[in-house]
Amino acid sequence: MAVAIDPRLIEGPIPRIRLFTERILVSGGRTESGKDEEQSLPALSLSFDYGGTVIAATDERERFFVAHGPGVMSVERDFEREAEARADLERMGAVELGCLDGYEESFGSPANYLVAVDGDAHAYCAFTARALPELRAKGFSVVVDADYPYQVLEGEPPWYVDVSAVEERPDWFSCELGVELGGERVNLLDALLRLLDSVPDDASLSRLERRSVECFALPIDDQRYVRVPREMLWDFFEVLRELYSGRRRESGLICRYQGASVEALAEAVERCHGGVRRYGEKLWDPDQNALPASIDVQRELGAAGLKATLRPYQEQGVSWLQRLRASSVGGVLADDMGLGKTLQTIAHLCIEHARPDVKKPSLVVLPTSLIQNWKRELGKFAPHLAVSVWHGSERHSEGEALERADIILTSYSLLVREHERWSTRSYHYLILDEAQAIKNPRAAAREAARTLDAEHRLCLSGTPVENHLGDLWSLFDFLMPGLLGSSAEFQVGYRTPIEQDKNEAQLSALRRTVSPYILRRTKDEVATDLPPKTILVRPVRLKGDQRQLYESIRVAAHADVRRIVRSKGMAGSTIAILDALMKLRQVCCDPRLVSVSSARRVRESAKLDYFFAMLTQQLAEGRRVLVFSQFTSMLSLIGEGLALRGILHLTLTGGTLDRQAKVDAFEAGKVDVFLISLKAGGTGLNLTSADTVIHYDPWWNPAAQAQATDRAHRIGQTKPVFVHQLIVAGSVEERMVELQRQKQELASNLVGSGSQSGSQQGPFSESDLSDLFAPLES
Repeated sequence: MAVAIDPRLIEGPIPRIRLFTERILVSGGRTESGKDEEQSLPALSLSFDYGGTVIAATDERERFFVAHGPGVMSVERDFEREAEARADLERMGAVELGCLDGYEESFGSPANYLVAVDGDAHAYCAFTARALPELRAKGFSVVVDADYPYQVLEGEPPWYVDVSAVEERPDWFSCELGVELGGERVNLLDALLRLLDSVPDDASLSRLERRSVECFALPIDDQRYVRVPREMLWDFFEVLRELYSGRRRESGLICRYQGASVEALAEAVERCHGGVRRYGEKLWDPDQNALPASIDVQRELGAAGLKATLRPYQEQGVSWLQRLRASSVGGVLADDMGLGKTLQTIAHLCIEHARPDVKKPSLVVLPTSLIQNWKRELGKFAPHLAVSVWHGSERHSEGEALERADIILTSYSLLVREHERWSTRSYHYLILDEAQAIKNPRAAAREAARTLDAEHRLCLSGTPVENHLGDLWSLFDFLMPGLLGSSAEFQVGYRTPIEQDKNEAQLSALRRTVSPYILRRTKDEVATDLPPKTILVRPVRLKGDQRQLYESIRVAAHADVRRIVRSKGMAGSTIAILDALMKLRQVCCDPRLVSVSSARRVRESAKLDYFFAMLTQQLAEGRRVLVFSQFTSMLSLIGEGLALRGILHLTLTGGTLDRQAKVDAFEAGKVDVFLISLKAGGTGLNLTSADTVIHYDPWWNPAAQAQATDRAHRIGQTKPVFVHQLIVAGSVEERMVELQRQKQELASNLVGSGSQSGSQQGPFSESDLSDLFAPLES
């Protein structure tokens, strides 16, 4: 006779789970092929142990019998406790197989739960790593079959980073990233790269979204996985995307210029933060801009024969240049205009050409307008160096001097026209001054420069990002090809995410990659003795016929632009847009600049009237004035007005033959007004006797205006400098200035807080057009 017994009188029920794989028939609606097929899926069996009697979770009996002495006992199931166990299991992600449509277990299979539905290795490993420890803590008995393929190591094994040279490919290295298990290293780099390819662009995920990821696991062997902490994984992804972009992914190698990115990888693996520095001879540690303490820059410069005393920041600049050379990497000296990039470079060349092992000349390529300035500076500060200027109609008579020269100066135009001459030689240094000249990837000067044979390369530019990030790519493709990938790879990896999507993660990644090779100091940071510069915006309002002319041209131009945009799209309409905007800008300057019949009847010129009133006052106060305009025809009109008023002046444009004579005459005080076209006055002028700058009209690129202003506000200036920007209120000019400000932030964030770079002429967005062609404000 059976006797009923309270289950609390026996031990249990203890939940038991077993993990294994099972062949499960999956219906076609849940398979990629659309056909029914058997799949080996991670499954588990749930059962309950009542004092040694195990009852399957699928068993529907309310009671069961156990032997008791000569008879048997009837034991009632504790369904309340069993339900709690089921709920715990399901909260961990397991799903009861009998409740699922499209899944059918094999006959006699112990499986009654799937670990996850439509899961992958990461979901299965998440259950192993997270659920099993929690279930054990709740009193579950857990068994994992020895051949279960999703076993996860307990705890977090230590990670390591290592790099090693590739003998057959100088300057390239293989990298390992993995974990140490029992004293052995397991390289998980390939697994990480495969995982990187399989997940969405992590740079677009916020930290909140990152926390929603359950678990990522990497395979150690056929059955074991290691769990990767979420934050560490995303740090890995950010750096690996930099290290293995484009062609580098195929080869699995990294170039030595990527030392900063490897260090960032090591920082993600905290325990070996200093590990990469052990490979200093193979991967340059670029974060240290100073030379080893054993090298005294002042002593080196004295021995090298430099005839100048450098400021502290200039000595640091020379140290940085020496560091680049010693590490055989290129760089961009991007100091503010007027801080002495030329002098620092000459000092660096003095040290270089004093070394007994340097036998080759150094080639400096620069705009034509700077050749005489460089020749004069070299003669002043390094008279012992043999300098050959290859320029002008008499240059072919300089053949012997060219052969004996330490330093060769030539122009970008001659570099292109006589490329065969330069390509047959080898150089110690190849230096590009005003290196933004090679910013266009299709420019002949860029192609000519990048094919020359030089041991070391250097760019000088106060505006390394003049219009857009493509400018930066061009510089580094010349300096260190491969660092930023191909132009197409850079477009996809950096330009589009940063310029269009405002992706801060990719901006940080790009900054980390290039910042070791860019030295940028501003006047505010290092030239603390420089007198202040005050920028004043002077709004002018259009009235009467000039206002009506502006509005009539604006309405017609906007209609034409909309029609062209509908036909060609925004990217194909840039020239038409710029042409329409130029007409509006010309109206703002003076109606006489506009080549339409209605403009001839307009006699008012509000800005020109304001200009002469302000200039008269400035001259009466004893000020000496530089006037800049993009339009040389506007400078002609200003010159005519000055002549009528009996005010002596000088004019410098791109057509001026003897620039230096004009500069010397102004600096000697022969006149107090100097009219300069923005393009001609952007480089190579030292006009520190001026204390007032007037920008008659704004230009798309604020860097160009800043460069022009810095003709006066530079080392050697002793008086405060006042900068007046004349803007027609409510017009396209005012909106241009606001557009400049918004887009300028990009380059400032990339190359330094004081960067003046970063405006972009086009392509424009539709919202930009609506704003630029908006009516004049009342």
